[in-house]
Amino acid sequence: MNFKTGLSIAIMFSFFSCSKAPLDTVPNVDIEKYSGTWYEIARLPNSFEKGLKCVTATYSLKENGKIKVENRGVKADGKVSDIEGTAWQSDGEYPGRLKVRFFWPFSGDYYIMKLADDYSYSLVGSPSRKFLWILSRSKSISDETKSELLQYAKDTGFAVENMEMILHDCQ
Repeated sequence: MNFKTGLSIAIMFSFFSCSKAPLDTVPNVDIEKYSGTWYEIARLPNSFEKGLKCVTATYSLKENGKIKVENRGVKADGKVSDIEGTAWQSDGEYPGRLKVRFFWPFSGDYYIMKLADDYSYSLVGSPSRKFLWILSRSKSISDETKSELLQYAKDTGFAVENMEMILHDCQ
């Protein structure tokens, strides 16, 4: 299964999944500061990123106010797997709740649950608790920060015992 097919299947399943208790998100997000490249530090396993390493997400503002999303990873055979989509803040009352679309008409929830004051790391998940990512502006974060983010995710109902740490050994 390729990155694009897996992602569309995952979005469909998350769209129709059972709802859980509301998931808190950060009260403020400056999309200009959030823009740029993020390294995936850890993730809950999912079909569309299976076996990928050196995973990055790059966000940039579009002229229409939406956000261009470029996800990229490297397969075991060295081939690059990438996909481009669009994100937008879905509710002005909750700026940390975004929608992401890679395939029309399906979109998924992208909830920013934690965000460093200096935008150096972020904890992102879905309200279904099926998707979770730790993102960083660098290829690694401190063990202390990682532990704090994992504990927060566990306390909010994510299965953090299944988290995969992402290798960043690509050039």
